[in-house]
Amino acid sequence: MVIISEADKAQYKDVWILAEVLFGKVEPVTYELLGAARRLADVRGGAVGALLMGKEVAGQASGLFEYGADTVIVADSPELHGFNDELECRVAERLIRKYKPGIMLGAATARGRALMPRIAVCIVSGLTADCTQLDIDPGTGDLLQTRPAFGGNIMATIRTSNHRPQMATVRPKVMQCLPRVPGRTGALIHEYPQPGEIANIKRVLELVHSAEAALNLSEVDIIVAGGRALKGPEGFEMLRELAAKLGGAVGASRPAIDSGWMPYAHQIGQTGQTVQARLYIACGISGQIQHLVGIQSCETIVAIDKKPDTPLMQMADIAVTGDVFQIVPELIRGL
Repeated sequence: MVIISEADKAQYKDVWILAEVLFGKVEPVTYELLGAARRLADVRGGAVGALLMGKEVAGQASGLFEYGADTVIVADSPELHGFNDELECRVAERLIRKYKPGIMLGAATARGRALMPRIAVCIVSGLTADCTQLDIDPGTGDLLQTRPAFGGNIMATIRTSNHRPQMATVRPKVMQCLPRVPGRTGALIHEYPQPGEIANIKRVLELVHSAEAALNLSEVDIIVAGGRALKGPEGFEMLRELAAKLGGAVGASRPAIDSGWMPYAHQIGQTGQTVQARLYIACGISGQIQHLVGIQSCETIVAIDKKPDTPLMQMADIAVTGDVFQIVPELIRGL
């Protein structure tokens, strides 16, 4: 294991994010990463950089500037069509060694979870996955990376003091993006894959949308979610009716998913989706820490449960003690 010296650490300054583009559009989590990077860079010093890789992606750089990037490094090449973590890792490794960012953030998405560990291994650095909070140690400048541990029963803060860049993936809808500044610009750097970086043992034949994965609860403003207390798939029918009245979507806790009452795409929590709804209505969910991690960024949380002392009832902005099978139908009639 290579340990970087204190003198060499001074060369690693900027905070980089790994931008994600899917079907020609920048994924919203990229802007959330830029918001986190801006906050970290303001504390520790240095600029905010965005690494943008893919085919015909250079046109997306302007949006990255408007959401906080000072520098955008673009690797735009036909060979980077689709997503090939093998090729993108080689390109990213070379650019990291060349520009020496002190911190690199990626999204805890399918792409980020595939690519960021590859990069970490190649550059001999540490990686903390699925972070829910990021801070800077004012004394050392180390990145403090907080994430659930031991099955979500504790929150652990991790640092990788001996290696650079310090790397972390962040769950979508945990960090706040900055307000867009139209016309804001910065330094645009074009880099091109080298011949040795595009040697490939696999090809992307086709990109398809999964019908189940199409449900993105992280983009929904109002969510009505159910847990074990709904007793079966029939209980979710009234939640669908309530969600329809509110113009929202239906979510579920892990026990409800594991019981087969709802498809996995509806799962909210540490092992499901992280949401940032304006209104989150939890029906019969006790609220173990694995679930609370997924909803902590919601603006208003309403909990309905027979037991007033559950973790979610204690956390909620509005806690309604009672039978969900009596209260939800009354809400539907009232609406």
